Amino acid sequence: MLSLLKKHLPLAFLFVFSFTLLSASKFPAENIYLIKGKLATPVELSTIEDLKQDLNKVLGTKIQIISELDAQKLKEKGVFYILGTPETNSLIQQLALNKTINLSSEFPGSRGGIWAKTTLPNGEKSIVIAGSDVEGLQYAIYDYSKEILGVDPLEYWTGKLPIKKHNEDLFRFSSKTIAPPKVPELSYFENDVDELANYRGKLLEYDWESYTQLINSLVRLRYNSIQLFDMLGRPEFFIRPEYKALKPDYQIDIEYVDKMIDYAHEKGMKIAIDFALGYQIHPMSADKADCWATYKDDWIKAWRYYLEETPLSKTDIFILRPRHQVWDWEYKSSCGESKIDVFTEVYVAFGELVDAYKPEAQKVLVCYSDGMQMWNDGFRPPSDWTVLWSDHGFGEFDHLPNTTDGYDFGTYMHAGYWLNHTVHNPYPNRVESVMNEMFNSYNADKFCLVNGQNFRPFLLNLEAYSAFCYDPETFDGDRFYESWTARYFNKEEAKHAVSSMKLLHEAQEGRKGYVEHLWEIREAVSYLSNAPIRRPGKTPIPFDYKRVEGDLENTARTKTFVLKAREEAKKGYVKREDKSHFYHSYILLPTIIYSDLIAFETVLHTMAVLKKEFEDTKNLQALEGARRLLPEAKQKLEIIYKNRASGDLDEKWKGWYAIENRRQNNGFPTVEMLEEIEANLNKMAL
Repeated sequence: MLSLLKKHLPLAFLFVFSFTLLSASKFPAENIYLIKGKLATPVELSTIEDLKQDLNKVLGTKIQIISELDAQKLKEKGVFYILGTPETNSLIQQLALNKTINLSSEFPGSRGGIWAKTTLPNGEKSIVIAGSDVEGLQYAIYDYSKEILGVDPLEYWTGKLPIKKHNEDLFRFSSKTIAPPKVPELSYFENDVDELANYRGKLLEYDWESYTQLINSLVRLRYNSIQLFDMLGRPEFFIRPEYKALKPDYQIDIEYVDKMIDYAHEKGMKIAIDFALGYQIHPMSADKADCWATYKDDWIKAWRYYLEETPLSKTDIFILRPRHQVWDWEYKSSCGESKIDVFTEVYVAFGELVDAYKPEAQKVLVCYSDGMQMWNDGFRPPSDWTVLWSDHGFGEFDHLPNTTDGYDFGTYMHAGYWLNHTVHNPYPNRVESVMNEMFNSYNADKFCLVNGQNFRPFLLNLEAYSAFCYDPETFDGDRFYESWTARYFNKEEAKHAVSSMKLLHEAQEGRKGYVEHLWEIREAVSYLSNAPIRRPGKTPIPFDYKRVEGDLENTARTKTFVLKAREEAKKGYVKREDKSHFYHSYILLPTIIYSDLIAFETVLHTMAVLKKEFEDTKNLQALEGARRLLPEAKQKLEIIYKNRASGDLDEKWKGWYAIENRRQNNGFPTVEMLEEIEANLNKMAL
C-alpha cells in the first residue's frame, strides 16, 4: 500500500505517515495551518472556513487553509490541523491505515468523528479532527470549537464571545471518539417566524444575515435538516385579512428561496419540504383540496410543478400530512370520501412521484392532530415512509400509537408553540421524561422534527432536544439546565435563572401561554363591551360571561407563578458581573412581558366579575366599581406597549417585540377596545 501511495503522493508529505502520539510540551508555533483534503467537498470547505473564523476569534496568530498537496507549507513551523475524512484527505486515510487514529467509514460511523494529537517527525505539533463522513467531520469541528475554543454555537443570538486563547490551549484535550447521534435525522421546522422575518428585513421575509445565522447555529447544534415552510409563502401571508393589511403587496421571491436552499445545502443541511399545495410559490385553490376523487389530477399536477419548475426540486426529505392540503386543518371531504381511503391513495401516488424524481429521498408522514387518530384507526402509508408522532404543542402527548406496525418511527416536537409564541415555556425535564418514554416504548428514534417558532425565544428547548437526540442515555434535564446557564451566567445569576425558568414553566401548565391569554383577553373584552368576537372569514362568537368565568382560576394561578418567576429573574439580574444583555433578554424580559399581559387581563377579569354582579343583582355600586377600574386598565395596557416597544437592551434586537412585528394570532388589545368597554358600561349605567 505504501509503495502504491508513493506513486501518487508528493514525497514532501509522506513524513506524515510516521506520526506518533503527541508528547511535546512546548508550543512555540507562530502560524496555524488548516490542512484540507484534496477531495474536500463544498460542505467540508465551508466547515473548515468556520474553524478558521473561530480560531481567529481567540488567537492573534496567522491562520491559513492549505491543501494536503501544498508541500512547501508542510515544511514550515507551526501548528497543523489535519481535517477531513478517510475518503477526502489522504493524510487521514494513511493515519487510519497505520492505526495512528481509529477511524473508518464504519467507526465511529455516519455522523461520528474523532479528535487526536500527533507530532510530525520535525517536532511540529498536529491536531487531527476527522469524521467517518462529512457530517461526522462537521460535528467534530464544531464540538472542538465549542469545548476547546469556547465558541458558543448560539453566539449570534446570545452575544456571548469566547475569551482569548494561547497556542498551547489548542491542545488541552484528550483524544476523543465522537459517537454518532442516537437520532440520525434531527430537523428544524421553520414555522410561525413573523418576528424573525419582520424585525429587520422586509415584512414576512428573512434578511440574509438572520437566515444564515439561523442555519449556522442549527448546524452547530447537530440539526442536519431544515423544513422550510413560512418562507415558501404560507397561505396566511397572502390570504388572511390581517396579513393582507400588514403587507398588501406580499409576493414571494422565488430566487431568494433558491438562494436560501443553496446556503443550507452548503452548510450540510438537507432540505425538508411539506408538499402541501397552498404555498404562494404555486398555490392550488382551496376548493380543490377537499375532494381527491374529483381533483386528484390537479394535486398531482401541482406536485409535478413543484418538482419541475421551482426550487422545491432540490428537496431531500419529502413530508406530507394527512390533512387538508391548503389549510392545516382536518380533511373533510366535500364529495363523501373516507379520509383514510383518500390518504391511503394519496400517499401511494405521491410516493411514486417522489420515487420517480428523487429515488434516494426520504419520505416522512407527520401524524399531526387528527392524523394520529387516523393511524390508530388503521391508516397506513407505503412501508418505506417514516412516521412521526406529534406532541400536543408543549412537549407532551395527548395521544399515543396503538402500534408502530413495523414502521420507522420518530417524533414531531415543539420547542415552542403558537399558543406561547412570544414567551418560551422552558422544559428540559419534560424533554427528558417524554422523549425517553417515546424512545423506550415505541422506538421512535429514527427522526425528530422540532418546531422552533421564531427561534430566538426558544433557544433552551431547541438545544435540549438536540442534546437528548444526540445521547439520550446521558441526558439529564437538571444537569442540562445547570450546564446551559453556566455557559452564559455567573453562579448566582445561573441559580436564579434556572429557578425563574422553572417557575415560568409552571405558569404555563395546561397548555397555556402568552398567545392563549390574548384570546382570553378578547373573551373578556367581548363580554365587557357586549359585542361578539369578530374573526375575519369566520362566524362571530357571541359574548358570554361563561367564557370569562372559565379563565378566572387559571389566570390567577398564572399570575402567581409569573410574578415569582419575575422576582427570581430580578434577583439574578442584580448579580450580573459583565455588560452582556443576554440575561436581561432571555431571563428577565420574558417574565416582564408576560406579567404585564397577565396584570392587564386580571383587571379585565375583575371588571367582568363586577359587571356580572350588576347584571345579576342590579347593584349599581358593582357597575361603578367596574367603571372605576378603566383608568387602571388603560395604565396596564400602556405598560404592555411601553415594555414591548423598549424591549431588549441590545440594539441588535431593537423592534423584536414591537407590536407591529408580532405574529397575528389571537389579535392584540388596543385602546379602542377599552373605549368600547367604557361606552358600553356607561350605557348600562343610564
